[in-house]
Amino acid sequence: METGLLIIACGALGRELTALLRANGWQATVQCLPAELHNRPQLITERVRAKIHAGRGRFSRIFVAYGDCGTGGELDRMLAEEGVERLPGAHCYQFFAGQKAFEELSEQEPGTFYLTDFLARHFQRLVIQGLGLDRHPQLAPLYFGHYRRLVYLAQRRDPDLEARAREAARELGLDYQYRYTGYGDLAGSLEAIIQEPMPLCPS
Repeated sequence: METGLLIIACGALGRELTALLRANGWQATVQCLPAELHNRPQLITERVRAKIHAGRGRFSRIFVAYGDCGTGGELDRMLAEEGVERLPGAHCYQFFAGQKAFEELSEQEPGTFYLTDFLARHFQRLVIQGLGLDRHPQLAPLYFGHYRRLVYLAQRRDPDLEARAREAARELGLDYQYRYTGYGDLAGSLEAIIQEPMPLCPS
């Protein structure tokens, strides 16, 4: 058995998790599931469970870097059965913005569509192509008709990604707002699990 920590992560968080681990000299193995699962959240729970089972016997601790991500509580129920913890919060937008700031953004405009660095980088593949809007643009009002603005929660100051986010807002016909968040609450949550070992992987 390895004595290290396994982090089972959403692919949308893999780059940030790896950067935080490297920058702080923290040791952990990160295994990512495809970010495309967000378009089929009913598959997330069992895919995470399979990763947990595969990791048992190889790692002494397992942690899940996912929000609820549209599973309707199914992910939490499964993790309770498996004795594994996850990041707090409903989704990565809350991790990055911070809970208080995210609540303020939601109160200001409930009809907000959020981008992170990952989603800005892969907007065409995950959103336009993933939702079939490249083939059926007439579906855009069905998906985005209740949105009024796009908020880009930026983890890095990157002019190219900001330009992509602006273009995404233009393509969806939404007002644009930029907010630099850095890693937000993700950094603190990761530090807590690294620095304060917990029995996350029961024998």
